[in-house]
Amino acid sequence: MFGFLNVYKPKGITSHDVVGRLRRITKIKQIGHTGTLDPFAEGVLPICIGKATRLIEYLNDDKEYLATVQFGADTTTYDLEGEKIFVSEKIVKEDDVLEALESFQGEISQIPPVYSAIKVKGKKLYEYARKGQTVEVRPRKVTIYNIRLNNFDEKLQQAEILIKCSKGTYIRSIAHDLGQKLNCGGYLIKLIRTQAGDFRIEDSIKLEDKIDVVANLINPIDKLNYTKYFVTDVELKKICHGLYIKNKDIKHGSIVILIYNKNEICAVGEAENGKIVLKKVFV
Repeated sequence: MFGFLNVYKPKGITSHDVVGRLRRITKIKQIGHTGTLDPFAEGVLPICIGKATRLIEYLNDDKEYLATVQFGADTTTYDLEGEKIFVSEKIVKEDDVLEALESFQGEISQIPPVYSAIKVKGKKLYEYARKGQTVEVRPRKVTIYNIRLNNFDEKLQQAEILIKCSKGTYIRSIAHDLGQKLNCGGYLIKLIRTQAGDFRIEDSIKLEDKIDVVANLINPIDKLNYTKYFVTDVELKKICHGLYIKNKDIKHGSIVILIYNKNEICAVGEAENGKIVLKKVFV
């Protein structure tokens, strides 16, 4: 079995739980996902099955989220699962939120939550946090391609925000930083990932015990946005022996998806000075 699944992860389970369930269903150990969702979050979780796990690095990794932010408090985890450490009675107006969101557009510097899996000195940040230890967390550059207020409930002091961003962006940090900018505190109470790369929520499948994996398997060719090259029988034999393919037409440095039998991937290569050098072989 070789391909991708566009799975809708429900609330209340980990991304690893999804992988474990699919391993039991398919009896295949070589399964992985392309980006962790917190247990309280839901939405698109692309899954790679079989040797398709070796293609993860070639997938588009931009993300899109629908986030609901609660104003009026800060929490230790920047979301509804943490303890409140600050409470404010300030009433935020919709115009305030709209103005504050403008500062999050484009490339921004973001400090990840202390309750996250980022490693510092060989340990995950949440391991330090659980022991009450403090450690320096360096800010990271991320890109917010689009951030838009979908809805604002002034009575509940809740904002529903659509965020399209680069890999590594912490939406919990955006919720927290937005609350800081508005001087009222803020934390994430709901998160739906609506898109991961080219995998969209409207095409996702629910995680059920009788999920038909084969019927929903996506050919990796359909999700890899690189130069495609259809090999001949002679070239296929060379690929099987790990030999390069001659080609002067493909731009130097381009990643190339090598295809045989019309729609099957046999290798991934890179164009180098008139030839395609193999990086990964699947036959």
